[in-house]
Amino acid sequence: APLLFTLLAHGSGSLVQAALTQPPSVSANPGQTVQITCSGASSSNSVGWYQQKVPGSAPVTVIYSNNKTPSRFSASISGTVSRSTATLTITGVQAEDEAVYYCGSRDSSYNGVFGAGTLLTVLGQPKASPSVYLFPPSPDELSTQSKATLVCLLGDFYPGAVQVTWTADGRTLSSGVETSQPQRQTNNQYMASSYLTLSASDWKSHETYACKVTHEAGNVEKSLKRSECS
Repeated sequence: APLLFTLLAHGSGSLVQAALTQPPSVSANPGQTVQITCSGASSSNSVGWYQQKVPGSAPVTVIYSNNKTPSRFSASISGTVSRSTATLTITGVQAEDEAVYYCGSRDSSYNGVFGAGTLLTVLGQPKASPSVYLFPPSPDELSTQSKATLVCLLGDFYPGAVQVTWTADGRTLSSGVETSQPQRQTNNQYMASSYLTLSASDWKSHETYACKVTHEAGNVEKSLKRSECS
């Protein structure tokens, strides 16, 4: 556990490459039962689960040695392991259970390995898929800075976990992409923004650009054609 505390206390995510596989997010209404899975753990080493309520804070152990729960936590939290998959179960979930949950274990060389974390949202309102708006680069930016920035704005989605993927002529782009953390709006829904920055020559080498948004209430895709941009 101390190793994981060191790795996660510096930010909202792990500082090591995730070796265990977790879903990015789950949600439930108050009182429901939630299960979070973690696959890829060695069957010969035990699995622990860690709760991080505030980004940058040290996580708290909620399960250790596969299925043991610290006395400070109620019997509503339990852990099981079947072959290479561990499962964290929270029964009768409440608002105070809302957090990011990380699984951790050891590999065959006894090095610490972790999942990327699962955001648990306890729903306080109906789910809503995002409204998405895609904007082309400005002519001034292209002419004066020799670069092109496409902007994808997301709004009015709930819960707050979302993934954004950019494509050019159907090919996924990874470099030049920056996506903000979702922020809560005054209506308790969320908004976020994502940017794709290209050189002017790269911008001109493709025709169709798309911003693809993955959300548990529904996926949304917006696209534009370079030839139709002024």
